[in-house]
Amino acid sequence: MPRTRPLRAIAPATLSVIVALIAASLGGCASGMAGTDAADPDAIAGRASAVGIAPELVYTTEVDGYDLAPQSVGTGAAEGMSATWFNQTTGAMLTIRTDRGELTAASCAGIPLWDAPDGPVTCTEEAGIWHRSGGGVHEYVAVRDGALIMVTGMNNAPSEDLLAAAEAVHVPSDAELELLFSDLPEVPAAPVERGDLPDNGDGAPIDPGGPGG
Repeated sequence: MPRTRPLRAIAPATLSVIVALIAASLGGCASGMAGTDAADPDAIAGRASAVGIAPELVYTTEVDGYDLAPQSVGTGAAEGMSATWFNQTTGAMLTIRTDRGELTAASCAGIPLWDAPDGPVTCTEEAGIWHRSGGGVHEYVAVRDGALIMVTGMNNAPSEDLLAAAEAVHVPSDAELELLFSDLPEVPAAPVERGDLPDNGDGAPIDPGGPGG
């Protein structure tokens, strides 16, 4: 699995702003219902490809007490996605990040933890869920069809909530897909065309001379 760039520590003031923005945005939001039929692959591809996310790496989850923050959804490692859920009662946050790959007992400990990239990693696996820990940091990874869905927490998110999120990861339903991408464009941004560039070569923009040169 490609090594992702470790998340750097967030200053308390910055974290407070993030929490406030997420809380304010959740006034009318709710997580989609798990257990419903997965959205059509073409529908997933249409929404995901528009923002540079590989359709096969689009996953969601559901944990009691947590709501998806749609503005947190975006690209992750390579063509993966990242999304955060927020508990308005406790302030805890959990984030899923997706990437291509597989985990084995041999490779698991060699992959740095997202929130503790420099420490040793201990791995255990049960029913397709990997518990990775080190230095008091816990991370859970679900393995689904060649995809890794990594679950991490912030603001003292309980380890059992991270595990519940990992166990509940699934391909989104139509309603969940709509919520996931509700804060992202539905079509790729069109490139800006300039009319002052020459038709051939890579010369400088055309700047017609005016009176006086």
